[in-house]
Amino acid sequence: MDENARYQVLRNDEDQYSLWLADLEIPAGWHAVGKEGTQDECSAYVDEVWTDMRPRSLRERMESADA
Repeated sequence: MDENARYQVLRNDEDQYSLWLADLEIPAGWHAVGKEGTQDECSAYVDEVWTDMRPRSLRERMESADA
């Protein structure tokens, strides 16, 4: 693994996160969230912000079922 590699954090429409090499084209369905850095820095960011691992569509269905 290249310890000097730069990563960026991506999020999809289901609010799921992924790390992606910063110099690669972002795949369809994913969007940069503005965080870039080492793998450890990006992983720490994801750990901080991705507190509910359920896909957004599932969360919405569960919330509407509770209403």
